[in-house]
Amino acid sequence: MGRERRTLRGVELHADRVAEIAHRPVAELRRRDVAIALLSIPAEDAVASLPVIRRGLLAAGNPLSAPFWESAETILQKIGSHDATFGDVHGWLEATGTEPTGIIGLHVWEEPSSRSPLQEEMHARLVGYLEERLAAGEIDPDRLATGDTSAAQAYLALQERWMTTPLTDGRVPMTVLLDEQDEAFLADWAAADAEARAALQSVLDSVGSRPLPAAELSTATARLRTDIARPGWPGQMLVAFSGRTADALPADDAELWLTLATSVAAPQGGPLSDEDREFARAMEWAEDEDLKFGDDPDEPGAEPDELSAAIAAVSALDHFDWLAVMSALVGGGPGTPASAADLARYVRDFDPDEVIGRSAAVAIEAEDEEIGYDAGDAELGASEFEEDEDDFDELSVEGLFLHVTAMWSVLGAIDSDDRLTPLGWWGLPEAMRRAWAE
Repeated sequence: MGRERRTLRGVELHADRVAEIAHRPVAELRRRDVAIALLSIPAEDAVASLPVIRRGLLAAGNPLSAPFWESAETILQKIGSHDATFGDVHGWLEATGTEPTGIIGLHVWEEPSSRSPLQEEMHARLVGYLEERLAAGEIDPDRLATGDTSAAQAYLALQERWMTTPLTDGRVPMTVLLDEQDEAFLADWAAADAEARAALQSVLDSVGSRPLPAAELSTATARLRTDIARPGWPGQMLVAFSGRTADALPADDAELWLTLATSVAAPQGGPLSDEDREFARAMEWAEDEDLKFGDDPDEPGAEPDELSAAIAAVSALDHFDWLAVMSALVGGGPGTPASAADLARYVRDFDPDEVIGRSAAVAIEAEDEEIGYDAGDAELGASEFEEDEDDFDELSVEGLFLHVTAMWSVLGAIDSDDRLTPLGWWGLPEAMRRAWAE
């Protein structure tokens, strides 16, 4: 019969059942149809079903090819032994010649259960286009199945052309998909900001009043204005982080300090563009070495410049990291150790359940996972979504915070012994609240 059959082993697929799943006759089944059906059942059952499906396709005059059946057996056995990664499985599916590549340019396809209606539409359209190119002989799935590099590159190029070509209704697939992706990311980030802001407020409420140290603020901002008026580190680094020009910074002491402190947690700027560098030279306020902050990233083999590296490091810190640090510093008060190593230790030891309650902790961790999780290296069958404390890389986190503490020191938020100052106790939580509100 044409349906999957229950046996003593488990589930056995037949060609007719694959055709039913794919909504097309057995004689017209594509490799992708067979692959998707095989992946829908346990690997052991799928391996057992291979000869049955193959005989059914052969009888219908649609034998596919030996390289496909060999690759199917190989990947299914790898899945069955729990040695297959997400990338292995998706790579095999893509090698069928009609499954879109997981990442095309800047666009990443979600898994089927998570796709938006727009993603589902564009994915289906691209599958249809690839089927047309396959029928026209422009795609060689046997070469893809054997890992031919040039075939894989040509396959990706074919998809990139389709993704950047307007449809009949004028929409460009890549453009509309990236726009939707950006909107979804911003919505997720805003939700994480709101959860973290509420959690920080609960910490602040438990501590009570934190007076603004007026004398310390005045001293710190006077020094900052002197630094900003000079080229190079540290003034221009702080200005660049703020995304403003020196002239556009607030005149009020408290606003100036909070603006710069907020940008340390949430950088608004980036490395100087070529135009900005030329303008700066024309105004004679900086030398080449002051503008460079390190190597030119456009030069072959060059390391990222210091400003780019600092922004990248700070941007890698998520809501959980910052909340852990703020909880420790706010709760500890002036004099609390605040070196990069201390901050990494606070993240390692942070138990959000104790500080902000279970529901808020779960929400923040979930938002950060959704924003930053990369399934590319996850092993099938493993509990990849569970966080293992043994995986915490304290030295790496410390390295990220080194850029933060360097700028906190310039701001006067921590002293020469890397301990929190009264100014930092007052201002850092306020800056963090602003960062999560903007």
